[in-house]
Amino acid sequence: MYRIASHSRSLQLSSNPIQMVRSLHEITNLKEVLAKKIPTHNKKVVEFRKAYGGTVIQEVTVDMVYGGMRSMKGMVTETSVLDPEEGIRFRGYSIPECQKQLPKAQGGDEPLLEGIWWLLTTGEIPNDKQVQSISKEWASRADLPDHVAQLLHSFPSNLHPMSQFIAAIAALQGESKFAQAYANGVHKSTYWEYTYEDSMNLLAKLPTCY
Repeated sequence: MYRIASHSRSLQLSSNPIQMVRSLHEITNLKEVLAKKIPTHNKKVVEFRKAYGGTVIQEVTVDMVYGGMRSMKGMVTETSVLDPEEGIRFRGYSIPECQKQLPKAQGGDEPLLEGIWWLLTTGEIPNDKQVQSISKEWASRADLPDHVAQLLHSFPSNLHPMSQFIAAIAALQGESKFAQAYANGVHKSTYWEYTYEDSMNLLAKLPTCY
């Protein structure tokens, strides 16, 4: 089990040669960074599954099932780990470490959301220019389509804000780049590109919807 855990840690997107990491820190476009990282990461996943695909990792009891899947290992997640004793880590960084290392606004005490997003997607601590790049890109994507704006204006004043928010997000589905690409039969190796576009569009529009 230790060997599997050790190998699993090596699958993180941040596990690249120092030279490559340095070059990536010079790139401010997030999609360009991911385009360089993802093929290498996918290759490691294929190798890991080939080596350990048949390995049993856990025994599941009836009580665990009735307990809401507590302590059951059900899927792979690389963005965060929640430990009952230590707390949550984002890409291996504790909350205090994130607060200390991630870029902040001038005069601010807490990390900028753009920096957290960069860390979650790449596994790397971004620099100020990379964070500023995300801010500019979100600003350029923030406008709502007319039909979504009209939908929000049509709601009665007594409709709960969260219900309005959910409806607006659902109405944005028609703008989904992934849905359009999937309908056109694009190869699954490029799914991440359209998922990226949808993710960036949604994150940019969420404050506007709210």
